[in-house]
Amino acid sequence: MALTIWTNGIFTPAATQLLHEGTSAHEIVTSVRASGSVLNAGETDGAFQMADVAFGQPSVSDCLANQRLKWVEVTSAGYTRYDTSEFSKTFCARKAILTNASGVFADPCAQHVLAMMLAFARQILPSHRDQLTDQSWHYDERRYHSRLLTGQTVLMLGFGAIGRRLAELLTPFHVRSLAFRRRATVSSEVQIVAEAELAEALGLADHVVNILPDNPSTERFMGPERFSQMKPGARFYNVGRGTTVDQGALVAALRSGSLGAAYLDVTVPEPLPPDHALWTAPNCFITPHTAGGRHDQDEALVRHFLANLACFEKGQELRDRVV
Repeated sequence: MALTIWTNGIFTPAATQLLHEGTSAHEIVTSVRASGSVLNAGETDGAFQMADVAFGQPSVSDCLANQRLKWVEVTSAGYTRYDTSEFSKTFCARKAILTNASGVFADPCAQHVLAMMLAFARQILPSHRDQLTDQSWHYDERRYHSRLLTGQTVLMLGFGAIGRRLAELLTPFHVRSLAFRRRATVSSEVQIVAEAELAEALGLADHVVNILPDNPSTERFMGPERFSQMKPGARFYNVGRGTTVDQGALVAALRSGSLGAAYLDVTVPEPLPPDHALWTAPNCFITPHTAGGRHDQDEALVRHFLANLACFEKGQELRDRVV
């Protein structure tokens, strides 16, 4: 059966061609309010009411109003604007499906975190700073302050696609991997930490990696109390959402020296204002929400969608299903 597939994504020419070739048995409708950014919320679009399938960042109100909509795939790992009880109940009642693109961004985010772990451990960042400033030769300090990841403990806050991929990448380093999840689960990859065990796990971890999504239960999840529970000198990483961290408490922990270092790919707000305290906080390193970046992002998003479309046509389970 031919489907009407609506999209508001602006993709590279190669990805656009791939999308049209892969959906030739169906009708593609491109919104007049299309956007190339996966971070932008979609605007309402009159053409959306004819859609059976949506691919991009559709308006939440359009999704709720369209009675014929069978499946939405968002072009991002995050799906905060769709993460409401109203949306979930409406889609479940209609037996409609919501998928995200976490499989597309899992590898780049996990590799980004691993890169920063190694940069911290091997004194890469201070050595680069020396090169950019006074070209001093800190041989003893850099050599004897270097560490190995081997035998260290990594605690992940959240354990979805990114966390699973990071756990895989860390395996050759023989680290101890822990993962906090509110829902009790069993994993062969990591040791799952329940909420009652989190304070103890924070005190054991050399690296705390925040991958939590943005929702009411995670707002300022990492605040003064949890930063104080962390092992002295530990490193903190945030590739989840900026809203999950009390940034004032993070700055205080860095200034006091209790926290060894922080790496942030997400902040509140974004872009981070030039006069924000995080820019000058000791041992705080920031990237502009690029951890999920990859040169072939658009093509990867389209391939993910087309693979799910093939499953959808056959009545099979879709990858990265949320609802």
